[in-house]
Amino acid sequence: MTSTDEFITHLIVEKGLVPADVVDAARKKVQDDLVDPDKPRQDVTAVLIENGILESRQITEILAEEFGMPIADDGPLKPDDEVLGAMPRSLAIRYHAFPLSMEGNTLRIAIADPLDMDGIDSLSHVLQLSVEPCVASRQQIDAAIDKHYGSEDSVEHMLSELDSGDGDLDKIASEMGGMDDDTVNEADAPIIKLVYKVITNAIRRRASDIHLEPLEKRFRVRYRIDGALHEVDNPPKRLQLAIISRLKIMANISIAEKRIPQDGRIQVVVADKELDLRVSCLPTEHGESIVMRILDKEGLMLGLPELGFFSDDQRTMDRLINLPDGIFLVTGPTGSGKTTTLYACLNNINKPDRKIITVEDPVEYQLSGINQVQVRAEVKMTFSAALRSMLRQAPNIIMVGEIRDLETAEIATNASLTGHMVFSTLHTNDAPSAVTRMVDIGVKPFLVSASLRATMAQRLVRRICPECKEPTVPEDFELRALNLDESQISSATFMKGKGCSHCHDTGFRGRLCIVEIFIVNEEIERLIYENASTGKIRGKARDMGMRSLREDGVRKVLAGLTTAAEVISVTVGDSD
Repeated sequence: MTSTDEFITHLIVEKGLVPADVVDAARKKVQDDLVDPDKPRQDVTAVLIENGILESRQITEILAEEFGMPIADDGPLKPDDEVLGAMPRSLAIRYHAFPLSMEGNTLRIAIADPLDMDGIDSLSHVLQLSVEPCVASRQQIDAAIDKHYGSEDSVEHMLSELDSGDGDLDKIASEMGGMDDDTVNEADAPIIKLVYKVITNAIRRRASDIHLEPLEKRFRVRYRIDGALHEVDNPPKRLQLAIISRLKIMANISIAEKRIPQDGRIQVVVADKELDLRVSCLPTEHGESIVMRILDKEGLMLGLPELGFFSDDQRTMDRLINLPDGIFLVTGPTGSGKTTTLYACLNNINKPDRKIITVEDPVEYQLSGINQVQVRAEVKMTFSAALRSMLRQAPNIIMVGEIRDLETAEIATNASLTGHMVFSTLHTNDAPSAVTRMVDIGVKPFLVSASLRATMAQRLVRRICPECKEPTVPEDFELRALNLDESQISSATFMKGKGCSHCHDTGFRGRLCIVEIFIVNEEIERLIYENASTGKIRGKARDMGMRSLREDGVRKVLAGLTTAAEVISVTVGDSD
C-alpha cells in the first residue's frame, strides 16, 4: 500500500465517506492478493471504486479540498490547441500528468497525486516552465493521454520501435501494396511502417477518411469517424515530406509534381481483408494535403432498419423500389449516405429472376449476383457511355452512381420509359428540388413527370452510443427549434451519450439516416408538367403528407436514437 493510498484512505474515513470496517476489508483483500503472483496489484482505493463503494470523483474532490487546488473539468480532459507540444508524451506518462492550457510561462496541468510535490517540481524544472497543478482522477488522465497523445500505437512509440529496427519490412511492404523492390529499402522501413500504422489505426477505429494536413508548425493527422473529425497523434513535422512521398508512390501518382492536384488509389490488406483507399492530393501553403477515403469492398450490406428507417418508411420504400419501371432518386450533399442507401435498396430487391447492372465511380462495395461496372474516364468509359451499353444487356434494374449531365439524364429517363427501373443520386438540398434540378440539367418537364416515381432526401446523424446512453433534459432552444409540443415532451425520454471507451468518449457510435420521401402522384405530375416552382411542388407534397427531414429527425430524437443537437445541425426549420 503506497503512502498516497494510505493518506487517501485516512481522509475518506475521517470525512465519513466510507466506514472504517469497509476500508479494513478492502485493505485485507489487497494484502491477500499480494500472496498470489498471478493477481494484479491494486490500491485500497481502487478496490473501493471497483466495488462501487466509492467514486473516483469523490477522491478528486477531497484531495482538491485538502491541498487547496482547483478541480479539473468533470469529464474528458480537453487540452487547448498547441498545448500538447509543451509536454512530451513520455513526461506525461512518467509524472502521470496532463497539460491543459498555458498562459505566458505558466503551464496548467492535471495531476492525480497532489502529494507528489517533488514530481511537480521536477516537471517544472525539466520543462523550464512554471507549473500550476489542478486535480483530476487517474482514469481521466489515462484516458486523456491515450486519446490526445495516443496509446502504445502512438507515433512516438512507433518511432522508437522503428529506430530499433523492430518489425518485418517485407511483410508490411507486401500488405501496403503499391511497392516493388525498386521502391522499398531498409532506409524507407520506418516511414513504411509508420504509414501502415496510421492506416490500420484508422480502420480499427471505423474511420471513413484519413486527413493528413501540413500546417505551419506541425503535420496534423485526423480521422473522420461517424461524420466528425477527430485529431489523433501527429507525426513530427520533419517526417512530413517523407510520409507524403511514401503515400504518393503507393497511390501511383507523381512525387515530382507538387503544383497541381492529383488523384490515385491504394490497395491495402488489413486483417486478411482487402481495402481500397481513394487518395486526393492537394497543394497548400505549407505542403501537400492528402485525404484518403477508405472503401471496404466487402463491407457488410445493411438493411433499411439498420440505416434508421422506421417501419412506416420501410413499407413506403419497399413499395417504391419494387416498382417495374421509373426513376427513383436519392438526394443530399456529399457524404450523406446516398450510395449506401441505394446499395441497401438493391440488396433488398436482388432476386434470381431480376438482372441488375450498376455503373459507379468507384465501385465501393461488391454485391453478389449484381453486374457492377467501373467508370474509367481515361478510356472514355463515362456514365453515359456505360449506361448506353448497359441497356443492350437487357437489365430489369439499373443503378447509375450519379446523374451529372444532360446525356446521362436523358439516357436514364429514356431507360425508365422503356420498362427499366432506374436508381440514381443527385446533389440537392431536399427531395422536391430534384425535379427542378433535372429540368435545369436539360430534361424536358413532360419527360420528368412521366418518368420520376419518387425522390428521397437524406442526412446522416450520429447514433447515441448504446453502452453509455443515459437520460437527459434538452435545452429550451432545442425544444423550440424542433417545434415540440408539451404532449410530445412529456411522453419522450431524451437521451445522450455520457462518453465511454466503447465510443472513445464521444457519446456516439455509428450513424443513422433521417429522410424526406417525396412521392410523385397525378397531382404532382401535373405540377411538374406545368413547370411549377419548387416551392409550389413542395407545398403540395406537404399538403399530401410528406414528412420533412427535421420532422423525421424529431421522431428519432423522441425514440432516443440521437440527440436534438444532431438533428438541428443537419436540417433547417420548415418555413410553413
